[in-house]
Amino acid sequence: MSHAQLSVQLYTVREALSGDLPGTLKRIADLGFTNVELYGFADRADEYSELLPGLGLSAPTGHARLVGEDLAPIFAAAKKIGITTVIDPHIDRELWTTRDDVANSAAQINEIAAAGAAEGLTIGYHNHWWETENLIEGKPALEVFAEYLDPAVILEVDTYWAEVGGAPAAALLERLGSRVTAIHVKDGAVNQNDKEQVAVGSGKIGVLDILAAAPEALRVVELDDFDGDVFDALRDSYAYLTANDASLRAVTA
Repeated sequence: MSHAQLSVQLYTVREALSGDLPGTLKRIADLGFTNVELYGFADRADEYSELLPGLGLSAPTGHARLVGEDLAPIFAAAKKIGITTVIDPHIDRELWTTRDDVANSAAQINEIAAAGAAEGLTIGYHNHWWETENLIEGKPALEVFAEYLDPAVILEVDTYWAEVGGAPAAALLERLGSRVTAIHVKDGAVNQNDKEQVAVGSGKIGVLDILAAAPEALRVVELDDFDGDVFDALRDSYAYLTANDASLRAVTA
């Protein structure tokens, strides 16, 4: 991406989506978002491809389990919707403890990336806390993983989970460099209790330092859970980021 943009991971509003997909997307658009990140999109490709353009929304990224899965329907759905980067959001925790396991996971993602490239798609990976909590020869397993990835594979760093795992996110982003083209921006108490996540800018995460460390990355707001009206948290997150993120201000000016 040539500059930062703002998006929202629709897992944040999964309960609303399950009951009213069109209405939920409209509420997201009404908050000011123009990008969304999809999850589980293969089964709803027809709906998304019809609804998103009419609301002024784009989906540059989408999450789908890729390792060990039938890729054809996932890739077909992504292309129909207009997703250009498909991100695997989860490789099992027990596969991040040895260099051999990490290298094997990277090799599988590299094979998937080659298949994706043939369809005009970029492939990426998104972390949780265990990829930074587990150390291999003193280095977070996520960084070892990056060493084995084909240059075409991107990383979407979940900055909150990186910190829960013990890796200061801003420094991690600086070390990973241009490999990171998207980040999950979230805030909270910095622990594994999803209910203690809060609107961006109102928790314990050093959000502005994180944003400065990845000035061109797509900013994807996400709350895994929230003790309140999640649309209020998204509203407040949008307001904070558009007011305080220099990269976003430059784009929208």
